[in-house]
Amino acid sequence: MNEDVVTLGAIGLGGLAQRELALCEELDNVDIVAGADPAADGREAFTKAHGGEVYQDCTSLLNEHGDALDAVTIVTPHTLHFDQAMEALDYDLDIFLEKPMVTDISDAVQLVDRINATDQTLQVGYQRHFHPAYQKIKALIDDGAIGDLHTVNCFLGQDWIRRFDSAWRSNPDLSGGGQLYDSGSHLLDTLLWTTGTLPQTVAATMDYRQHECDVNSSLAIELERNGNPVTASVSVTADGTSTSGTEEGLFIWGTDGRLSFTKSGLTRHGKGEGERDTAEKIPVETDPSFEMLAQKKLENFFDAVRANDEPAVSGEYGLQVTALTEAAYRAADSGQRAHVQHLIDTARSETVQSAQVEGDD
Repeated sequence: MNEDVVTLGAIGLGGLAQRELALCEELDNVDIVAGADPAADGREAFTKAHGGEVYQDCTSLLNEHGDALDAVTIVTPHTLHFDQAMEALDYDLDIFLEKPMVTDISDAVQLVDRINATDQTLQVGYQRHFHPAYQKIKALIDDGAIGDLHTVNCFLGQDWIRRFDSAWRSNPDLSGGGQLYDSGSHLLDTLLWTTGTLPQTVAATMDYRQHECDVNSSLAIELERNGNPVTASVSVTADGTSTSGTEEGLFIWGTDGRLSFTKSGLTRHGKGEGERDTAEKIPVETDPSFEMLAQKKLENFFDAVRANDEPAVSGEYGLQVTALTEAAYRAADSGQRAHVQHLIDTARSETVQSAQVEGDD
């Protein structure tokens, strides 16, 4: 690879991909050379905007350009991510992979283990790691501003099911599930990342409301932070606000206070003189644009590619979010609490055994 220029292939050329590729064009030393998508309108839009070669599928793009590329973006329906990422790794390419990373725990383990065994970079497209308010929340927690964490409550609501009822996002064969696997994936990532916790167990209730995918989800999660338990409740609805916006809240309790965050702002609540509650507004941008957040995550990816370094949102984050999500679906189906880390360990053990059998053959 040229020391500065990153040659890029784009797998998936739909609406989100087009917005992100437009931002890539604005970055220094990124050369977009080819794109792939089964939809003709996506290919036409790519050719008009970037002038590169286009193909109907990932395999054709990689066969023609894989040896000359440095990296790919994968912005496709969720259940396609694993096979496309593994194919890109066959060409030793660095990968920007939109969220959710994959939709199966075994796939997540295989992908992360393969990345860890190579020098390749994998970044998952969770842009809230670059959101000023969430960055501040994480910093306050890590600095002990509210003492030791013990309880978290978060929610997210969108007018999602009416917008996507006929789209691939509400088709579990392509999306992996419903709202919990779509916007809800951002919320689960935010919960784990800001609090610095690992999911341990989850109980879940889901309501499909006569749709093929989950519309409402309520999760009760046992987390662990630095060896200490943290309880969390998560509520996600796809039949929420009547606008295209998102209603969201994050409330975090510690031994010395609490943090509350909604669109109205970030507040630290503590104890003042005489044990009276205090409320301190934390000045921080609460609603940055999509373009700002997407540009930051893409810049971070290309910087990591050039430095051969770990990106801000590694595959390990993707693995934990996928495992928690899949565990929630299992818990909802069985009516019993699912053990997240045990599911990861089991998947890894089965992967090792399968590899040994193939080696013996």
